[in-house]
Amino acid sequence: MTATPYATEDPPRPAGPPAPITKAERSLAPDIARGGMLLFIALANVPVHLWGMDRDKYNHFTGQSTADHVAYFIEQLLIAERSRPMFALLYGFGIAVMASRMFARGMEPKGVRKVLRRRSWWLLAFGFLHAVFLFYGDILAPYGAMGLIALFFVNLSDKALKRWFWATVAYVVLIGNTMFAFFFTGSAQPPGDDSLPPYLSQMLTGAMVSPVGAVATVFVGAFFPSIIGGMMLQRSGWLNHPEDHLPQLKKYFISGMVVNVLSSLPVALVGLGAWEPSRGVWIGAVYLTLLGGMYAGFGYICGFGLLAHKLRGYGRRGVPGALAAVGERSLTSYLLQSFIMAPLLAAWGLGLGEDLGYLGAFGVAFGTWAATVVIAVLLDRAGKRGPFEVLLRRLTYGRKRS
Repeated sequence: MTATPYATEDPPRPAGPPAPITKAERSLAPDIARGGMLLFIALANVPVHLWGMDRDKYNHFTGQSTADHVAYFIEQLLIAERSRPMFALLYGFGIAVMASRMFARGMEPKGVRKVLRRRSWWLLAFGFLHAVFLFYGDILAPYGAMGLIALFFVNLSDKALKRWFWATVAYVVLIGNTMFAFFFTGSAQPPGDDSLPPYLSQMLTGAMVSPVGAVATVFVGAFFPSIIGGMMLQRSGWLNHPEDHLPQLKKYFISGMVVNVLSSLPVALVGLGAWEPSRGVWIGAVYLTLLGGMYAGFGYICGFGLLAHKLRGYGRRGVPGALAAVGERSLTSYLLQSFIMAPLLAAWGLGLGEDLGYLGAFGVAFGTWAATVVIAVLLDRAGKRGPFEVLLRRLTYGRKRS
């Protein structure tokens, strides 16, 4: 067994689960990154709630105005397939933070993995319920499933972790993203059964898609490099102490944004309606977007680290404070997006997503994210954690230790 890479020179505290992280103990950069990432997630997810429109061979809604095409072009250029790598990076970062705090309290690796395993199973359960009752495009279950595999990495040495990172990168480049690209360029028909009542169709679709998607995501392995990269990012201190790593953060942010635009431009041009490639070329374009998104997601995280450093004088006040409040309550904020957007737009709810163009949909997504910011700030001022964070912690550690 390797020595834990999280060991410190401080004498270990009593064994057992750590108390919830206080505001004073939290690093600003990861919370700002999570808050910004949730805007990306809202913008990326909202088209799933639209309905009543035909789709072209590229899975895009037809009958869109010029403004809709431009809005979709921008989303495809800067956001599409970037939010999930960002989520995976911050998910791995969070796993490493939890592990480090438990190791610091003297818990053995077996005990740490047991706690993280229980948390991953509960994320799977949360994700399944989310997929069934609100949004079949849930990401909690896939990441919960990947978290079960990620337990293997929590107490590896830095050298071993780096080897696994490059091994998973090679797998994704050669196999994982190829499978994903074929999946994303498949049938233009969304899942569901039009012969059933809309909400029953949503429930059955979610019940099927959630477990299948979780298993498929693990098999494809597309986000394991980002999860491992998030663990490495936590060990490096780049987000906890961005002031000590400004040259590296700037380097990867700038290069990440260059890769971001160049890798997604072909797919964005298809979304704009300016290019109509054959399916084979389209698969290649989607593959390029997925591959570039891994690096671009890391670039965005580095950018949020730079932003946190620049705004450090504000602390947790103003705009950085609002973003951080959302980031502290990222699980609650993510689920709130579905609580708002799904009943508002879906055919089984108020149905306002019928024939709604991309520009209007992105407006709804931004408004929804803004609403979660307001809710998070109000909870923060009241000294309350997010209700789903409280619930997940209680289920993970038990009532007496919450």
